[in-house]
This record gives sequence, C-alpha cells and structure tokens, in this order.
Amino acid sequence: MWPTGRCSWYERGDKVPILTVPRVLRDKLGEDGADALVALLNAATEQGKGETLTFVEEKFERRLAETAASFERRLAEEVARLEVRIAEAKADLVRWMFLFWIGQIGALLGILFAFFRK
Repeated sequence: MWPTGRCSWYERGDKVPILTVPRVLRDKLGEDGADALVALLNAATEQGKGETLTFVEEKFERRLAETAASFERRLAEEVARLEVRIAEAKADLVRWMFLFWIGQIGALLGILFAFFRK
C-alpha cells in the first residue's frame, strides 16, 4: 500500500533514502560487492537526474526563447500600428488646425472690413 502523505525524508529536504541490499543478496555479493552495487545504483540515479535536469533545462530555455521571440515580434507589430495611428492623428490635427486658423482669419477680416467700412 502506498503512503498517502509526504515522506518524512522529503519534508526534511534530504536526498532519496539510502538503498538497502537484502541479506540474501548481500551474502552472495559480500560486503564490498553490496556496497559497490549500492554505489553503482546511486551513481546511475544521480546521472539520470542530471540528464533529466539538463534535458528539461534545455527544453525550458528553448521554449523561453521562442516565447520571447514571439513577444518581440508582436510588440514590433503593435508599435508599427501605433506609429501609423499617431501619424494619422497628426495629419487630422494639422488639417483641423488649418481649418480653424482659416476660419479665424476670415472672422478677423470680416470684423476689420466692418470696422473700417464706416
């Protein structure tokens, strides 16, 4: 039956519990052989963890680079769109300013003509 909670060694932050070799196997291999087997299994486990970590790290870096490139591309597109909208707004503003000043000059000329006509 599997434990339902966390293991005490995990909560303490320890490494995986030490592997114990059954007595029958220890009798066949001897003390040195059993210790060598445990060391071999621990080394294989550590190597597997290292390879897995390297693989996951490379995959994460690749995904991060793809995401960053996608973000930069979208940001450049949005900046280009905003620059176009700003240019259009400036053109509209200049047009309305021109119309306003033409109206102001017309009104001023009308007032001047009315004033000097008398």
